[in-house]
Amino acid sequence: ISNTQLPEYHCKTEVEFRMTDTRLGTERLLLREFKFDDVEAFYALGSNPSAIRYVGNQPFASREVARQTLADAPLHDYATYGYGRLACVLKESGALIGFCGPKFLPEMQEVDLGYRFLPSFWGRGFATESSRAVIAYARDQLQLKRLVAWVHPDNVRSVRVLTKLGFAFERKTAIPSLSYVDFDLYAKRLGS
Repeated sequence: ISNTQLPEYHCKTEVEFRMTDTRLGTERLLLREFKFDDVEAFYALGSNPSAIRYVGNQPFASREVARQTLADAPLHDYATYGYGRLACVLKESGALIGFCGPKFLPEMQEVDLGYRFLPSFWGRGFATESSRAVIAYARDQLQLKRLVAWVHPDNVRSVRVLTKLGFAFERKTAIPSLSYVDFDLYAKRLGS
């Protein structure tokens, strides 16, 4: 798919999409907004069967589809809501290894904390580390009062991360686009 075949907003430059320049730092990670140059890493995050096992997505069929999704999801969210999923980059090497960030879900009227890392980086605490920075950002900068996280009931590792972060199980809930299973909804109040 060429840019000329995509709807107009896909053809905008990165500068036209970006309304903020969110950058968060942790001990080992830089969390920053995605840009079109990240399409290769974004493709890897969205096409690895293990990485997307519990999210219900189909693997990206091509880099062009990944680029379109990059425009439709994080870049669109930055322009529309002022925030979205952030690329997680290792400070040590500059490698983009995952994402973490808040995403407004209009159909649910909730802000979801989501994270995903390449499997070779699992079990090293990156989801917890990046999520702590995102929770502080959501509370202090975005002034959010609540974050939620939808988790596939079989995703025990993600539940462990969420409980470590102070999220509590709230209820089972259906996600309209994923009718094959009810997801577990976890929530965390932010601030007072």
